[in-house]
Amino acid sequence: MAAMSTLETIDPELLHDADLILSPHPAAPACSELSLTAGVEATPGGGLRLRYVLSGPLSFVKLPDDSAPTRTDGLWQHTCCEAFVAVPGEAGYREFNFSPSGAWAAYRFSDYRSTAALPLGPVPTIACRSSADRLLVDVVLDAAWLPRETALSIGLCAVVETTDGVRSYWALAHPAPQPDFHHREGFALRLSRCP
Repeated sequence: MAAMSTLETIDPELLHDADLILSPHPAAPACSELSLTAGVEATPGGGLRLRYVLSGPLSFVKLPDDSAPTRTDGLWQHTCCEAFVAVPGEAGYREFNFSPSGAWAAYRFSDYRSTAALPLGPVPTIACRSSADRLLVDVVLDAAWLPRETALSIGLCAVVETTDGVRSYWALAHPAPQPDFHHREGFALRLSRCP
C-alpha cells in the first residue's frame, strides 16, 4: 500500500492517544491474536481527530488496496474504521467510514437508519501506517461535517476482515444481540468541544 509507511515513523504519542479498547461482537468473533484500540480528541476549530490502532499479526487481516481519497459507499464490507456522532438527546446522528486505502464515506440519519441530507465538508485527512503487527489509521474530520453543538455522543467502531473473508465487528459497546453500530446505546463515548 503506497500510502502507508513503516510504524517506526509514527510519533509514539499517537499510539498512546488510542487507548480506548474496542472489542469484537460475540456473534462475530475475531482472531484472538488481534486487538483494537481507538482514541478521539477535539481539534482547534471544532473538528475531530480519530485514531485507530489494530495490533497483532496483520498477515491474517485483509487490507484494501490503496486508492484515491474519494467518497465511496460500501466500505463496511471490508476492513474499515467507523465513527458515529450524535448530540445527546437528539434522534439524528452521523456516520463516517474510513478505509486504510484512503477512501471514505459520510452519512446523516434523522433517526435510527433513516437517511437525511448531509451538509458537505472537506475531504477528511486519512493517514495510514503499518508494520507486520500494527496498523494505525489517523483521521482528521473537519467541523463542517459535524453537528454544531459542543456536547457529542460518539461510537467508535471498526470492521476487520480476515484473509479468509470473515468479518468481525469491533466497538466500544455492543448493546444488541447482533452487530449493529447504529444502535444508539453503542455511542458510548461523551466528548465536549470548546465553542
